[in-house]
Amino acid sequence: MQKITTFLWFDNQAEEAMNFYTSIFKNSKKGEVRRYPAGGPMPEGTVITASFELEGKEFIALNAGPVYKFNPAISFSIDCKDQEEVDYYWEKFSEGGTPVQCGWITDKFGLSWQVTPSILSKRMGDPDREKAARVMQAMMKMVKIDVAGIEAAYEGK
Repeated sequence: MQKITTFLWFDNQAEEAMNFYTSIFKNSKKGEVRRYPAGGPMPEGTVITASFELEGKEFIALNAGPVYKFNPAISFSIDCKDQEEVDYYWEKFSEGGTPVQCGWITDKFGLSWQVTPSILSKRMGDPDREKAARVMQAMMKMVKIDVAGIEAAYEGK
């Protein structure tokens, strides 16, 4: 068990979310699904928690009612090796989700994801601040990150 585990608060979609996320990440696995017993605050058999692992990180989806909603103040960043991987995750999170800007997308549950290629961070951190600024300006105009567009901006094209 990892020292810090991320709990995700859902109204009543914990098991659905677990199934959705584990269907997207190739290196994932479903864990235990716990259900309310008789006499609990929810009907007997209703999911309390659904645990799962994505890329070696444990998550627990908690069904706790409609009190709290996700917002972009917390997001998960996916480091993608190339455009093909960016496209893969973008397509999966677009199913019922909402594209935002600069590689951010909100999934169908309201959780924010940053789908970004590794090259973006590398180019934005270039010691040549003029090149880095061009990359930043290009990225700010993108919704889904386009690797070719990032590289063209980096090269001044």
